[in-house]
Amino acid sequence: MCTAWFEVCLSLYFFLTCCGVQVQFRNSSPRAEIEHVNNFRQGKNEAVEDFHNHGTLVNDAKKQVRCNYCGKEINDYSILKYHLGGIHEHSVPCVKVPEDVKLRMRNKLLPETNKPDEHREVVQESSTSSKRDFSSADSAPHEASIDIRDHGTLLDMKKGRVRCNYCAKEMTAGYSRLMKHLGGIRGDVAPCVEVPEDIKVYMRNSWQRKKEGTVSQLIESCSLWNRNSSYDDLREQNGNHDESSQPTLVQKRKHSAIVENSGSEHDDENLQRSHHPKISNKMKNQEKAGDDSSRQSQRYIGRFFFENGIDFSAANSSTFQKMIISLVGGGSTTYKVPSCDDLKGWILEGDLKAMQERVREVVCSWGSTGCSILLDGWTDGKGLTHVNFVVDSPQGPIFMKSADFSDSTGDVDAMVSLLSGIIEEVGVQNVVQIVTYTTVGSMEAVGKQITEKYKSIFWTVCASHCIGLMLEKIGMLGTGSRVVSKAKAITKFIYSHETVLKLMRKHTGGFDLVSSSRIRSMVPFLILERIESQKKNLSKMFTSPELEDSTLASTAGGRMVADLVTGDSSFWTEVEVLLKASVPLIRALHLVNGEDSRPQLGYIYETMDQMKETIKKKYKGRKTEYQPFWTIIDGIWDNQLHSPIHAAGYYLNPGLFYSDDFCADDEVKKGLWCCIGQIAENERELKLIASQLKQYKKARGAFGDGNAVDQRGRLAPAKWWSLYGGECPELQHHAIKILSQTCTGALRYGLKRSLTEELHMKGRNCVDQRRLNDLTFVYHNLRLQNLPASNSDYIDVFLEPIGPMDEWIGGVGSMEAKAGEQSGIV
Repeated sequence: MCTAWFEVCLSLYFFLTCCGVQVQFRNSSPRAEIEHVNNFRQGKNEAVEDFHNHGTLVNDAKKQVRCNYCGKEINDYSILKYHLGGIHEHSVPCVKVPEDVKLRMRNKLLPETNKPDEHREVVQESSTSSKRDFSSADSAPHEASIDIRDHGTLLDMKKGRVRCNYCAKEMTAGYSRLMKHLGGIRGDVAPCVEVPEDIKVYMRNSWQRKKEGTVSQLIESCSLWNRNSSYDDLREQNGNHDESSQPTLVQKRKHSAIVENSGSEHDDENLQRSHHPKISNKMKNQEKAGDDSSRQSQRYIGRFFFENGIDFSAANSSTFQKMIISLVGGGSTTYKVPSCDDLKGWILEGDLKAMQERVREVVCSWGSTGCSILLDGWTDGKGLTHVNFVVDSPQGPIFMKSADFSDSTGDVDAMVSLLSGIIEEVGVQNVVQIVTYTTVGSMEAVGKQITEKYKSIFWTVCASHCIGLMLEKIGMLGTGSRVVSKAKAITKFIYSHETVLKLMRKHTGGFDLVSSSRIRSMVPFLILERIESQKKNLSKMFTSPELEDSTLASTAGGRMVADLVTGDSSFWTEVEVLLKASVPLIRALHLVNGEDSRPQLGYIYETMDQMKETIKKKYKGRKTEYQPFWTIIDGIWDNQLHSPIHAAGYYLNPGLFYSDDFCADDEVKKGLWCCIGQIAENERELKLIASQLKQYKKARGAFGDGNAVDQRGRLAPAKWWSLYGGECPELQHHAIKILSQTCTGALRYGLKRSLTEELHMKGRNCVDQRRLNDLTFVYHNLRLQNLPASNSDYIDVFLEPIGPMDEWIGGVGSMEAKAGEQSGIV
């Protein structure tokens, strides 16, 4: 009995302590009090002792300490307490500290968090909604134990900042936004990708019930007369008026939602409000809610303009205004359609602030995962050279800035200076690699100088660009160029004659033979694959009476194309042979550009090997047939694509390293140690990493635990290291950074280049220039934030609408586009 009572008291003590309540024991001995005073006088109070218990001294001279939980090195014990307490202002928060330690540190550093009123203010909304949801009749029994606060960590009570316990994403607006994050409800926050499915479903349902409850309250308040007071009661208090001349409040509110009230009716309604303060306050709240809803709708319209790059002057179009008014309630005059001035004024300013807040959230993650700076350069129609800078990380890509580099074309030092400024702004300690879009001209020299200046940063070439070069070289082979020329003749004949085009779509069920892509070298092979897939239907079309009886069939071009499709078997044989080599490359393009949501740097080695083996298998191991393609692939891999960081990613990827067919040849080993030599800060860390690599290789300690073994191929490699690499903190830190990176550039994001070109046009006044700067920042980041989800159809990766001047349908414009794409900084 005494034991049970003691456990109850102990539990109550810990509960009150966590809530910030100071508990004092009246019967504590005088000796203990004297001892506490002595410790305090000697500087050995509980706080100082706690900090030393959670950190290890690394360098006494520099006062560097290492966190015992995540392994991060920090300059002083005084900073360690902020790290453990999850306070952003002084250090990157620890993501592995136990919750009780974190709370104790925060309570010591932030005494104001002990105020119960503030705590209630932050969690009141989620607590209230949770109680309402749990008590509803349709809640499942097991849901009664689910509390939103169990799935997030409160970081800042004043700002309402919380962190998701599954993916570690931090967000503002308290537990309400966390619920949307966990439930996968888009709009204000990105969905969580780590939350269990049952929690996700429950949070989504809870949010829906909460939303429906808000709507119900609004409807009830609009029906105030039906619940609190009747029109007859009001008439008695205001005097006897003619009932026919006094409309009910419900009728007035309904009427005012469509057209604004006339003066007499408006005065009557104000008179009613003045006699009933309770009704007046509720009516004001309703109007305020309506104003807020209207402004929110205007913000969404503004975001539509920003994200799609629509000229603001379109908002002044009478057609646009009529369209919006018709959507919000047929003839409404109370809804204000945003004007051009609204769009470039308060709406743009609001979206800019929201986007800057999101960017700050992403930047906070760079300390633990690292990031890659992606370059996207091109030469426009006027011969001007532009570069976009995108920073990519697991939390999402962000557009940083753009530059007009036309005046310094070919100037290596100027380009190095520009990149150095970007690196310093992002943080040298955060940048893992720079991914360039080309090796043409002086870019190779630029990369060499950057890596000499910043030893820990790698210079790599976009994998998509390199695979595109492989496809281009394959297309230039004797067989390739001949087949492409014949296929182009077929598409030109079909798309240049409306009758033939209609007939083709009739026989193929509306199928299109041509498509375009941002990677021009991929287009011929995409079209060849489409033509080959419609071989039977095309043969039926060219032998159909509708075509044979037409005058087009008797022309020289018609006879030549018909013979290619129906009579020349060598054409179809050559198409099949060429596709055996090109389809695996296109498949690899899709893999490295988002079919798998995991960062691909740890998989590029395996992807290239599988691509070569697939080509060999398709040619049934006949070396004379597959070797020309292998030679092209190996040449570009060795001279342009391969980097030591790719070898390190391959070695540190547990799903590949522990597999039976893993092969650590000399290239892999050399690349691994070259990478480690670059990223290690000193000789001591290099030795530690070497020792920890042996532990990883032999699967000792946590690496060999049951869960770690089971999850090797299931979890993303960086996630696996964060969970099971804690015994090797130095190796874990660098493995997470390496495996969190991409191997492709900014081309896959398809940023609108014309907006950047307009931004750098001269002659604009400073106000308009600043506004265009803001618009460019918002536009690009909205596009990056709302990227479409990964899909399994590889032709959609870089797919674009076919242009009317494309060479595959009879135009010549695409040749110019190709020249523009390949031109780089020379």
